[in-house]
Amino acid sequence: LSFTVRADSPEQARRRAFHVIDACQVCSIATNVGDVKSIITHPASTSHGRLSDAQRDAAGVVQGLMRLSVGLEHLGDLQADLRRGLDGLQQLA
Repeated sequence: LSFTVRADSPEQARRRAFHVIDACQVCSIATNVGDVKSIITHPASTSHGRLSDAQRDAAGVVQGLMRLSVGLEHLGDLQADLRRGLDGLQQLA
């Protein structure tokens, strides 16, 4: 599952994406996927980090993009985990 946070600039998008990622307590922060635990990543700085901005943009890997690999955790726990980060976005400029 991939999703993007809304932002006015790439810098703001990156800041907002990392806010969501850092707020997660159930999802692990990792650069790889394929585990039984849920993993959240920021592709622009991990799997696509060596590409130029133009190459990432062409691939649709924008700074606000996050990738979630869902594991075996309870759905309600995962929803609450993401909601914690997403709800906090209202406080960011």
